[in-house]
Amino acid sequence: MRNVTKDNITDVFMDYMSKEADPRMHEVMGSLVKHLHDFARETNLTHDEWRTGIAFLEGCAAIETEDRHEFVLASDVLGLSSLVDMLHSSVDATSSSVLGPFHISGAPPLAVGGDMKRHFGGPILVAEGTIKDTDGNPISGAQLDIWQTAPNGLYASQDDDQDRFSFHGLMTVGADGRYAFSTVKPVEYTVPTDGPVGDILRACGRHPWRPSHLHYIVTAPGYNSLVTEIFPSDDPYLDQDTVFGVRDDLVMKYVEKPAVEFPDGMEISGQVNEPFLYVEFDVMLSTADTLKS
Repeated sequence: MRNVTKDNITDVFMDYMSKEADPRMHEVMGSLVKHLHDFARETNLTHDEWRTGIAFLEGCAAIETEDRHEFVLASDVLGLSSLVDMLHSSVDATSSSVLGPFHISGAPPLAVGGDMKRHFGGPILVAEGTIKDTDGNPISGAQLDIWQTAPNGLYASQDDDQDRFSFHGLMTVGADGRYAFSTVKPVEYTVPTDGPVGDILRACGRHPWRPSHLHYIVTAPGYNSLVTEIFPSDDPYLDQDTVFGVRDDLVMKYVEKPAVEFPDGMEISGQVNEPFLYVEFDVMLSTADTLKS
């Protein structure tokens, strides 16, 4: 095509795509380019604005590391990560929520009842529950990958003063599906703002805060994997999470209990002499036939 114009360039692009291309690639790339072209035409995008967008992508690439995923963070604050989650969440199962950019694979084993708080200060939190199928039956042998921030609001991958797997644990439940662990009460925190994503937030007049939460990845043979977070009901940022991760069924309530009610069978049972926080949160996994279309 020699006579490419602002009005026909989208159709020309589609004509250039091979008819032998993978059908899904044809669909996704075609839709992406259509929306990009429509966006540019609708906003009358300038050269300076286009260069700013390119610089944003280059800036994300420049600070990407094994432990810092700026492109994921960009997807999070733009709401794309949560939208993809919600498009493919499972009917009747626990809602999914964003993975975030700070998950570290290969966490050390954590026994049921194990402790992640260790020497860190802050209120003790006991979290427990049952991993079930959508009929309410416990799932034997399910695996729970847990991670959270330290009391300073930083994940281990952000903080040289923490060891690599601080506040990370990988738990395998027994036949009763029960999980339980002690940790420190998570705190609200800001997503990193020293890179291109921070520039976007400031330009849009948005804050960088996330409500406090625990991260879970739950897996079991024969079930859909679940990536999710759970949030306390009294967090000040619950209704304004900068990455749009909160769902109604992921909000739970911390209950303060006296030390004498600390549960037996935990790693630190008998060592707690102060009030602690307790939360019970069951996780439901679905099978493939219950995925939303």
